[in-house]
Amino acid sequence: MNLEFEKPILELEGKIAELRNMSGGGAVNIAEEIGRMTNKADKLLQQTYSKLTPAQKVQVARHPERPHFLDYIREIITDFTPLAGDRNFSEDYALLGGLGRFKGRSVVVMGHEKGFDTETRIKHNFGMTRPEGYRKAQRLMNMASQFQLPIITLVDTAGAYPGKGAEERGQSEAIAKSIETCLRTDVPIVSVIIGEGGSGGAIAIAVADRVYMLEHSIYSVISPEGCASILWRSAAHAEEAATALKITAQDLYQLKLVDGIIGEPIGGAHRHKKETIANVSQQIEKALNDLTPWDPSTLLQSRRKKFLAYSRNF
Repeated sequence: MNLEFEKPILELEGKIAELRNMSGGGAVNIAEEIGRMTNKADKLLQQTYSKLTPAQKVQVARHPERPHFLDYIREIITDFTPLAGDRNFSEDYALLGGLGRFKGRSVVVMGHEKGFDTETRIKHNFGMTRPEGYRKAQRLMNMASQFQLPIITLVDTAGAYPGKGAEERGQSEAIAKSIETCLRTDVPIVSVIIGEGGSGGAIAIAVADRVYMLEHSIYSVISPEGCASILWRSAAHAEEAATALKITAQDLYQLKLVDGIIGEPIGGAHRHKKETIANVSQQIEKALNDLTPWDPSTLLQSRRKKFLAYSRNF
């Protein structure tokens, strides 16, 4: 997927690719020209990404090539054993989770998976979780508490699935119960917004002791398009809504609603997957080291104070 504001960069990169495919020297020193154009493209990329608007950050956060939950699992979790089903209705592939080892430490890990192509996006419902997904999350958190295992959650969803079936099966209750379970789980919880953090669908697994956002991720009570449709009766005002909502990592860190921002390499996570995953891994490790060892009662009291303080930040 090509982002509109990246067009000048992509044009330069296309020309560089053409030059690299050319053979022979001739009157033009191809290597020198490639070097000059590469430097120009790098500078343009840096300039572009240093001044992204909130609306542009929304586009970057939604880029399909950003690292997905399963990418993180493959890179930073060893011995991953997926656990399926809510023991009530069915399995929900939009929210995956299980047991594994992070840097040699046994953990419970869960997160939203959007899918990589048409087939997998349909299978994972574009990362929009149904009630059974949130009930599975509750089951995993209760298991983590039982065996005193830290929890890692990776958030990337446009929001909980709003379909009729989901509502019939108690979507709002499932989200509320998942939030409550987060608050009552007496083990460390570290959450990272890796793409979109959409409304209750995100916060259901992001009520954590440490909440971080990737540099170009977003976290919001409603999508810019949804907000624009309500306030202006037209999604055409989505850009204006994105600015007003204060949904960027920088905005939320300034408002003291997240604990930190994890840097992305210049050009965004979709251009540098492994480097981005390594940055996230480093931050999670630091957070878990800070939270370990833990006293369950102190941990619960601290987490409760943290979220109650949100109302006093304004």
